[in-house]
Amino acid sequence: MNTSADDFDPIPSTRHRVAINVASTEQAEKEADAIAVPVATGAEPPAAFGTDSAGLASAGFTGERGQTLVQARWGDGPVAVAVGTGSAEEADLTLVRDLAAEFARAVPWHKRLAVQVPSADLGISAGDFAQAVTEGVLLARWRFFVGQGGDEPTLESLLLVADDDVAEQVSAGAERGRIIAEACSLGRDLSNCPATTLSAVRMAEVAQEVGTAAGLQVEVFDKDQLIEMGCGGLLGVNRGSVEPPRMIRLRYEPADPTGRVTFVGKGIMYDSGGISLKPSDESHAQMKNDMTGSAAVLASMTALGRLGCTTAVTGYLMCTDNMPSGSAMKLGDVLTMRNGKTVEVLNTDAEGRLVMADALALATEEPVDAIVDIATLTGACLRTFGVEIAGVMGNDSGLVDQLRQAGDRADEPVWELPLHRSYRSQLDSSIADLTNMGGVNAGSITAGLFLEEFVDGHPWAHVDIAGTAQLPAPRTWRNKGATGFGTKLLIDFALAFTPPARATDQAVRS
Repeated sequence: MNTSADDFDPIPSTRHRVAINVASTEQAEKEADAIAVPVATGAEPPAAFGTDSAGLASAGFTGERGQTLVQARWGDGPVAVAVGTGSAEEADLTLVRDLAAEFARAVPWHKRLAVQVPSADLGISAGDFAQAVTEGVLLARWRFFVGQGGDEPTLESLLLVADDDVAEQVSAGAERGRIIAEACSLGRDLSNCPATTLSAVRMAEVAQEVGTAAGLQVEVFDKDQLIEMGCGGLLGVNRGSVEPPRMIRLRYEPADPTGRVTFVGKGIMYDSGGISLKPSDESHAQMKNDMTGSAAVLASMTALGRLGCTTAVTGYLMCTDNMPSGSAMKLGDVLTMRNGKTVEVLNTDAEGRLVMADALALATEEPVDAIVDIATLTGACLRTFGVEIAGVMGNDSGLVDQLRQAGDRADEPVWELPLHRSYRSQLDSSIADLTNMGGVNAGSITAGLFLEEFVDGHPWAHVDIAGTAQLPAPRTWRNKGATGFGTKLLIDFALAFTPPARATDQAVRS
């Protein structure tokens, strides 16, 4: 994306669509600017590569996992890039996705790319290989840029070079990869969008446009409706903003659903910290991405219909700024939440849990098999896991395990933290049901314990993406800046979801 701030529109219909096709070697030689050739450890590259394994080894390339080597030409045709797949036992979809991304980054000025689907058995189906390649290439070449110039050329096409007997599998896999990559790109676009451009009202408009186009039911609730509904958390956080709040409810309803899930996304469009003002540093400047949870919910749900998801999914996007002003929420205020519980505000910068609490309570008012919330919630999670792993906790071990497995498949990993209930006393208040802030330690866990107060015993899990929402530098298919983390995770989770048995033993896993 390359646009001016005034013209920016965070709707993917404005994005150039990459042409993706299955092709023969001869077609790739004629049409591609650069081609990636997977080479296993010790294997000979194709003859057209122009050298043998000894020649590659002399250049330092042995086919080990993750290696790349750019050659001048593939015969008389495109630039050739050898990518090391390691041994067949080492190959997995994460490797394929990463290598596709490394290839796309290795030739940043080439507009027409090709990747050879290996004929040798890597233990990966041709369709899954094509899906991972498509995700890796498209997401590595995704760009967000406001202004003129300074951006790489737009990727025009991707050819997947495959034998005729697997062409149909490759085509289907590539289409799955495109759908997922486009959803992830939407999540990134929204998370990177300047806060003055993407207000809560504008987020609702985007949700109506892209959600309706994706076959979702979209409902938008304004301030007056939120007052009638008793959503005191969202309204309290919104007090200091000149921008009105919005709650957006999305519904994906397949025929004969195999399960029902509700996603809740934190949608703080900009987080100044409120009266508990954040320091004026780089982390404050990143707070336009404090709505990444809502972006991930919206983006993931736009893909479900096209991927044939059989799980019914409801999504809540809880959207508002958190700003300081004469009308802002004050320390010591008491808010009444949707479920009637009262919360004493001890820190206005612990606002995400307040807006999500209302949605969690609403989620319990309808039939649901599981509730999953996702949020850039605590700096403690960033300090625990860094920028590559999200935290997860919940009251149902089977549900948490499904999220972990989905994260492994999607390469958006999550790691479980214990929902250690003896820490619940840190949230005790002398004047209300609970406070919105625990002690100085275990901040991620006490935040999770706060959220659990609003799920009424339903199977529930909380994903804290405070660390993974932003990257300081590109890494494989992830770009610098707001990453949109969570979109691929939620898609994979919804596609594979199995309703958990209602937990009878809520013992803490330490």
